[in-house]
Amino acid sequence: MDFALPDHLQTLLAEMDAFIEAEIKPLEREHIQYFDHRREHARTDWDNGGIPRREWEDLLSEMRRRADKAGWLRYGLPSRFGGRDGSNLDMAVIREHLAHKGLGLHNDLQDESSIVGNFPQVIMMDRFGTEDQKKEWTEALITGERSMAFGLTEPNHGSDATWLETRAVRDGDSWVINGAKRFNTGVHRATHDLVFARTSGEDGQARGITAFLVPTDTPGFTVPYYWWTFNMPTDHGEVELKDVRVPADAILGEVDRGLEVGQTFLHENRIRQAASSLGAAQYCIDRAVAYANERSVFGKPLSVNQAVQWPLVELQTEAQMVRLLVRYAATELDRNHHMEVSDKVSMANYRANRLVCEAADRAMQVFGGVGYSRHEPFEHIYRHHRRYRITEGAEEIQIRRVAQRMFGFGKR
Repeated sequence: MDFALPDHLQTLLAEMDAFIEAEIKPLEREHIQYFDHRREHARTDWDNGGIPRREWEDLLSEMRRRADKAGWLRYGLPSRFGGRDGSNLDMAVIREHLAHKGLGLHNDLQDESSIVGNFPQVIMMDRFGTEDQKKEWTEALITGERSMAFGLTEPNHGSDATWLETRAVRDGDSWVINGAKRFNTGVHRATHDLVFARTSGEDGQARGITAFLVPTDTPGFTVPYYWWTFNMPTDHGEVELKDVRVPADAILGEVDRGLEVGQTFLHENRIRQAASSLGAAQYCIDRAVAYANERSVFGKPLSVNQAVQWPLVELQTEAQMVRLLVRYAATELDRNHHMEVSDKVSMANYRANRLVCEAADRAMQVFGGVGYSRHEPFEHIYRHHRRYRITEGAEEIQIRRVAQRMFGFGKR
């Protein structure tokens, strides 16, 4: 078995680094308050629900504009969308590489905003949209002219997505939606919300759920508040839908088969998350090793102590194993339908997300009090990546998915 990466990736990463140094780092230095110890305060509009400040999001938009102009933003998209047909393996390696560089405008953890874009909504539209929807949505999603929040989780239902209480009823040529959604990420700036609602069947059945593209300015669609989270600013809104009326062409995919749309979103995100978590974990490990070699305690380097060495050795070993798993899962995604390899994606996701939390925690410990401060990035890395053990399917759900495949109980 050949573990070598494709030849084009080394050249690609070098070109990417050169672009970051020439175009993105100068922009970052001009707005350093968003990246040093002031980052959380500077980014957060504390008096407006805790959502991201407009100035911060404008900076991210400028980064994406420069990346798109230089041909990086759409790398992972098909060439018909202006992309470069980047494979899942390519994207996994790139995501790891960018996160391994540490905090920065090139690859902001909190907003999942990167010079190489992650566009699960575009993939969903390509797979499930009508021709008219594709014309209307695809380019607009890439440029940001339109944006789509993801309304699956509810106040009483998270991982148990087949038990949704939100209902949609056909009324002539329209559908009327009633219900509520929770942790509706990005809804503060979204033009539309992809709302999943039961349209037929019984609670617990996968079939009978439909995905609706709901304009956020539709009468009856309200955001009463935002959840303040471990990592701020917040864009996780609580959404209420009261007699929200949408036309029949607002459906994405087929009626009663909306969970297939949702699964595409989750699988596209899970492998990207895993790669980013791996890269951030390696950054923490590398920083901790360098500091242990530099720091002198009791007249000798901190790194001579086995109590410092061994936990970092364990983490480095785990990182290498996870790296092989992530790249294997990404390669399998390139070869097969995403549902056929969902167990491998789940393995990579939950192991990588655990790893980065452990690595950030260990880096704090090695750095001591300075590591606990916001003058180092470890607390920010931990707070951001800790949510990945819950979002896109909690790690318990990921493990359950692997068990389904191992024991075959999902087929019964």
